[in-house]
Amino acid sequence: MAEETVSKRFILSNTDQMISLIGVNNQNLDTIAQELGVTLSQIGDEVRIEGDPHAGSLAYQVLSKLSELLQRGIGIAQPDVISASKMAKKGTLDYFLDLYSESLIKDAKGAPIRVKNFGQRQYVNAIKHNAITFGIGPAGTGKTYLAVVMAVAALKAGEVERIILTRPAVEAGESLGFLPGDMKEKVDPYLRPIYDALHAVLGTEHTARLMERGVIEIAPLAYMRGRTLDTAFAILDEAQNTTPAQMKMFLTRLGFNSKMIVNGDISQIDLPNKNKSGLIQVQHILKHVDRVKFAYFSADDVVRNPVVANIIAAYDEADNAQQVRQAQHTKEQK
Repeated sequence: MAEETVSKRFILSNTDQMISLIGVNNQNLDTIAQELGVTLSQIGDEVRIEGDPHAGSLAYQVLSKLSELLQRGIGIAQPDVISASKMAKKGTLDYFLDLYSESLIKDAKGAPIRVKNFGQRQYVNAIKHNAITFGIGPAGTGKTYLAVVMAVAALKAGEVERIILTRPAVEAGESLGFLPGDMKEKVDPYLRPIYDALHAVLGTEHTARLMERGVIEIAPLAYMRGRTLDTAFAILDEAQNTTPAQMKMFLTRLGFNSKMIVNGDISQIDLPNKNKSGLIQVQHILKHVDRVKFAYFSADDVVRNPVVANIIAAYDEADNAQQVRQAQHTKEQK
């Protein structure tokens, strides 16, 4: 029996917005078609949708939401189209326009910074309402960037007096003592993503000035020991490479009028014994502690090229298959 297909027409009342909606060389339509498994084609002032009834309905809803953005005077780019399509698949498209209702802060060029998907929205809300927020998920989901954005926003609002940025120096077996240069030169290569985020939000020169004044401090995790971080916004990145002792040490640095964000990807652990990751352990220890929130990201929350999400999903599938084979092998040996 042939699969049921449906044909829908989405008519855009403002034809001047058609180019923005469909994208250059139909790029936006192609993205929606790939994400939802439908066929989209532009004919005159309408977009024709063909596919199974459910997917066709989702595609129509995505086009409607994107059209509403354009009517509000908000330009759309491919990340917006990807976000809307993924939210449609997850059943959270009703929240799509909410992502654009609030600007977190303006970047160094004066452009508003907004969350890009439902996962990021949940993450930002967790940061706003909790003392400690954990962001756990794959690379490309915006964890580090949004952490820096929220820290800078808190600094500009006068909620904190300084920003502390740190991460464990675990990379291919290297340790800080064997790297050349002073402490800043030793730590810098490990904190490139954080520097990139700071430069995007504050600008290179402003970032440098704040670092010179000690308003922004970047230090290896080991240098947090013995300190109390009052009126500070502290970010621990790459936390999957902390030991349980290091994780406890960092979390107990929290002082008055302070916030902490701990980010990591538990699929990218570089510690010799992956089971000893402090980020894995802390999820069980603190899951019921008040004012501590865990925000989880998946491949669907990746805001890079769509291929990245597919790569992550493929690796996850391969890892799951490997675990099944290992479990089966262990069972057979018994």
